[in-house]
Amino acid sequence: MKSGILPCHVEGVSFSVEKRRLIKNVSLSLDSGPLSVILGPNGAGKSLLLRLLHGLIVPQEGRVVWQGGTYDSRTGPHTRQAMVFQRPVMLRTTAIANVDYALRLAAVPSREREERCRTALERTGLSELAKLQARVLSIGQQQRLALARAWALEPEVLFLDEPTASLDPAAARNVEAVISAMHAAGTKIVMTTHDLNQARRLADEILFLHRGRLVECRPAKDFFEAPQSTEAKAFLSGDLVW
Repeated sequence: MKSGILPCHVEGVSFSVEKRRLIKNVSLSLDSGPLSVILGPNGAGKSLLLRLLHGLIVPQEGRVVWQGGTYDSRTGPHTRQAMVFQRPVMLRTTAIANVDYALRLAAVPSREREERCRTALERTGLSELAKLQARVLSIGQQQRLALARAWALEPEVLFLDEPTASLDPAAARNVEAVISAMHAAGTKIVMTTHDLNQARRLADEILFLHRGRLVECRPAKDFFEAPQSTEAKAFLSGDLVW
């Protein structure tokens, strides 16, 4: 039985663009269990931190360390993660073929792919839309399809960047239901959001960023009821600006 890649330890990570430091000496640990939500004002570095965690960007200082033993190019921590963006790209093919393509890229044997595709679409409420072209689906349906594509890969960790930012309330709730189901099934969720009510509904722990610094990392209930930092208090009251 393969060991997991969690916990993940972020050790003094910094990142700059054109001499402007956007992430500043961030250290934290992510473990299985809690659903982690990254909060902060616009420009705080939320999406950038997510990309650093996922390995899309390499830290200029510090490091991101995944546990679970020795890895190679076929079994490294990147193969046990997935990420869904705010506006995912859909291939010009059917919904089910979009899921199948992700599985083929991951070298999942053909005999397993059909069942995984079917299960993923069922879990996300898209079974009846399996044969439709993905690009004709609504934005909310496309976001659920992106989650189905990720879920079919059976990731240990799923990164979500503002997954409901472009959605109406009903579509957002449908996406939230899928996220909650994935979390309940054992996938570690790390997500960004600008929606405080969504964070209250979903989060077990809050990572609060301000100007590239990790200001607070606390259980969600404690964060919302009694924020410890001046920045978090201002943010929650709607007063904090960049």
